[in-house]
Amino acid sequence: MSTTQSDRLRGLLEPLVAAKGLDLEEIELSKAGRRRMLRIVVDSDEGVELDACAELSREASDALDASDVMGEDEYVLEVSSPGADRPLSEHRHYVRATGRLVKFQLAEGGELIARILDVDDEGMDLEVPGVKGRKATARRIAFTDIAKARVEIEFNRKDKKEEEA
Repeated sequence: MSTTQSDRLRGLLEPLVAAKGLDLEEIELSKAGRRRMLRIVVDSDEGVELDACAELSREASDALDASDVMGEDEYVLEVSSPGADRPLSEHRHYVRATGRLVKFQLAEGGELIARILDVDDEGMDLEVPGVKGRKATARRIAFTDIAKARVEIEFNRKDKKEEEA
């Protein structure tokens, strides 16, 4: 996707997404056989409900049809929320992942798996799980020390509400 088309798509779609109280995370235009696929990924602090995606899809489709940003060729429009395994790259992603277990690829090399406890402008406070019955330890990590980060899916973790009950 050309930068000009990307900028035009973002300019057209961002106000629609913001009006719904959502963040525009990604716009991806790719080939799907003879057609093109336009994928819009949105998120919010509370997550995104299916109804919000459907409503945004209708509004985005109308706006795209009324403009010439996609040209004359056919395309398929998909509006979705990010998957659980999407990379954490923005400050807001780390804030939304507070309480979650994350796998960090460190800039200096190596990796770290830890739970995010708190996030501020410079970095975050983590809890590194103990190994073989040892207690968890606290660690501070700066954003500049992170090369990549991704939420680890936990199937056995109790919800905070369950723990407090």
